[in-house]
Amino acid sequence: MSVIAEAEKLALSLSVNERAKLADSLLMSLPADFIDEDELEEALRRDREMDEDPTKTISHEEFFEFFEARRK
Repeated sequence: MSVIAEAEKLALSLSVNERAKLADSLLMSLPADFIDEDELEEALRRDREMDEDPTKTISHEEFFEFFEARRK
């Protein structure tokens, strides 16, 4: 088993609070200028989509309302 797979297995055995703390710690350990190439490519693709068809966009408020509704 790879080191990453083993670390993931151990991390997933933690409680939700412990996983949240670990995730925060891992994210904070990344350099300030870190850019995930896959995420950047996805963001650029979505930006192009919004430019090509503005009807696909939602407001800031709609974005948060969507996730708030999912919590209920």
